[in-house]
Amino acid sequence: MARTRRTVTRTLGAPEGTSRTAEGTSRTAARRRGTVIGAGLAAGALTLSLSGCGAADMTKQASPYAAVGGAKSVSMPIGTWVGAQANVAVAKYLLEHELGYHVDTVQVDEQPAWDALSQGRVDAILEDWGHPEEEQRYVKDKKTVTAGGGNGVVGHIGWWVPKYWADKHPDVTDWKNLDKYADQLRTAESGKKGQLLDGSPSFVTNDKALVKNLDLNYEVVFAGSEAAQITQIKQFAKQQKPFLTYWYEPQWLFNQVPMVEVKLPEYTEACGEKGAKDPESIDCAYPTVPLQKYFNTDFAKSGSTAAKFLKNFSWTKDDQNEVSESIASDGLSSEEAAKRWAEKHPDVWKRWLPEGAKDAKE
Repeated sequence: MARTRRTVTRTLGAPEGTSRTAEGTSRTAARRRGTVIGAGLAAGALTLSLSGCGAADMTKQASPYAAVGGAKSVSMPIGTWVGAQANVAVAKYLLEHELGYHVDTVQVDEQPAWDALSQGRVDAILEDWGHPEEEQRYVKDKKTVTAGGGNGVVGHIGWWVPKYWADKHPDVTDWKNLDKYADQLRTAESGKKGQLLDGSPSFVTNDKALVKNLDLNYEVVFAGSEAAQITQIKQFAKQQKPFLTYWYEPQWLFNQVPMVEVKLPEYTEACGEKGAKDPESIDCAYPTVPLQKYFNTDFAKSGSTAAKFLKNFSWTKDDQNEVSESIASDGLSSEEAAKRWAEKHPDVWKRWLPEGAKDAKE
């Protein structure tokens, strides 16, 4: 394998005038939105302020990352959930060790990642949960971003209960029966109502509207972050206590705490369109979405080995969960987790290597 190359991690700030609340983006209910990690959280990180995308044309700004690391360099954003981190970790490891690239990783929230992609500040987004406004602006109108196909993983948000509880009370998996169990799900935070545990308030969630419109005796309680939500779920599971939580696939925690999804009213396009116009009216389940890749158009058209490799990048939720669990639960670094996975699954990643690229070692 090629010699390991130094990796630079930068933090991008959100563009001025482009921040949106979760409620304002309910039309993309299938995706999660994290918060931008500040430069103070990463020693030596470079904080870059992106200008707004109103009157100014962001695509005409010079990229401060131009030619970083020479011609064979790639820059990718990392989302604020561990599945996104797993994608980038494996792609980065193979680009460096098998194809001889220098890889920059950029800690950035989802919307500013699209702005940076259009500008050429980053080259590829490896997991997108659906951004119709950005797709219209950058893919269809400006054509500065090119669709890169699916990453092989299907994303889905829903309500979940622990399997050990559902096995004893199988009817709890139908939303119509949830009120029957509200008393068992009371917490100090939910008061006299049952608790529906959510994660970060910045993640897209329809849960308050669903509780109201389905007339359920529940209170949505935010843990504060994905990590805090995982901690609470693990505590409930350790004590074999019942819980009802907003959760999503793919997610490595299912490997440690098996859960069963509660069947909400079926999602329909009509319901989705109604919710897009009035988020408070949503009364159906979250949609299931094949997760997509997007490339800066110049990068996509370059014909480079890296562009071809990332175009070929596609794996399963089990693959992603394996790497995610190594990072979030086993305490491995991103590179260590990627190395472990790559050594176990050469049959998967060798298919991503472009024809004519350096032969992978057995």
